[in-house]
Amino acid sequence: MKLLWFHLMPYTDLPDDFTKKHASVWVDIDSKLFDPAKAHGMYNDFMDELEFAAEIGFDGVCVNEHHQNAYGLMPSPNLIAASLARRTRDAAIVVMGNSLALYNPPTRVAEEFAMLDCISGGRLVAGFPVGTPMDTCYAYGQNPSQLREKYLEAHDLVIKAWTDPGTFAWNGRYQQLRYVNTWPKPVQKPHPPVWIPGGGSIETWRWCAEMDYVYAYLSYFGYKLGLATMQGFWDEMARLGKDKNPFRAGFLQFVGVAETHKEALELYRESAEYFFNRCLHVDARYANPAGYSSEATIRARVQSQVVAAANKATDAQAFGQPSFEEIVEKGYVIIGSPDEVAEKLREVAVNMNVGQLMLLLQYGNMKKDLAFYNTELFAKRVAPQLRGLFEDQWEDHWWPKPLAREDRSDPRAVVVR
Repeated sequence: MKLLWFHLMPYTDLPDDFTKKHASVWVDIDSKLFDPAKAHGMYNDFMDELEFAAEIGFDGVCVNEHHQNAYGLMPSPNLIAASLARRTRDAAIVVMGNSLALYNPPTRVAEEFAMLDCISGGRLVAGFPVGTPMDTCYAYGQNPSQLREKYLEAHDLVIKAWTDPGTFAWNGRYQQLRYVNTWPKPVQKPHPPVWIPGGGSIETWRWCAEMDYVYAYLSYFGYKLGLATMQGFWDEMARLGKDKNPFRAGFLQFVGVAETHKEALELYRESAEYFFNRCLHVDARYANPAGYSSEATIRARVQSQVVAAANKATDAQAFGQPSFEEIVEKGYVIIGSPDEVAEKLREVAVNMNVGQLMLLLQYGNMKKDLAFYNTELFAKRVAPQLRGLFEDQWEDHWWPKPLAREDRSDPRAVVVR
């Protein structure tokens, strides 16, 4: 099983009364709450945490794209990934990812991902999310009814830009380009592995099966609610005649590790409550614009993560915010001693049949020293109990294939004279 360290980069200084005085953490959040000087410290702490995770042995480090919000401060994950490509040696650089319909032209994604694959020596995983409605329809003004069609055309253009050896013309509905001749091309052939982050769309499951891509379920609400979604994914794979290779699937889980269960309850309370009560304070107006969800997904009654978050935010206004005890009891966050966490994560991975396990070990307003503590305990005492799971039966066909270590360049050390 692969273990990946995932960072959302939340803004960590929202006021205590944020949910009472502000309607939403996304789209029209009050810009006066943003302090660039504090963000300077946050970005550098976050990048320290990602580099530490790679250094201490996680298989990959993950970054992602969001806009106009305090939930995640990465409008361009490629900027962070470029730094990681230079500052890490062996970990996969997993960009989860670029929302293709937002790029005009999308060949920009083909170029930047190819750059990242070259700089890292072939360690890139290319993620292509459709994107949340807050990011795509409200922050970037896309038509929700055309979003998926535009996304699929952009995907086809990016793949052709990576794999076509010559110059070609592109005449699509949304993009017309007389000359496409992407320089650079990626190291990995025919292209970096593609993972599709999603929240439960039927079409996304089918498309992942058709294209042989990884489906990565980025759950806000933990393994208990996630189990039904992953069961739906595997049922659809069976219906389409696909094998049950667990490396076809990824799952994201919040985790807090400490020496004892009691200590974990004390350490992670504040940051978990901050995330679930402030970072997910999404106004329901922005969660589900008409035309965003497909007919098949509506008929299957699959509820998106964003809609669930918005509904819970609305409920919190009427009935109060969930306590940490409720957050833990419902499985949003797995906490405990290293042995307790390892046992629970093994159970989660086996029950969901997930081979690419992504961990959120920094969340909410968690400070760097606690994120380091959580990460180090996980790497040294939880990860060894999970290593090797599934690998005696299945091969991970969706993992990067970098250049040999001796063929990769080492950055020159910076010397201040």
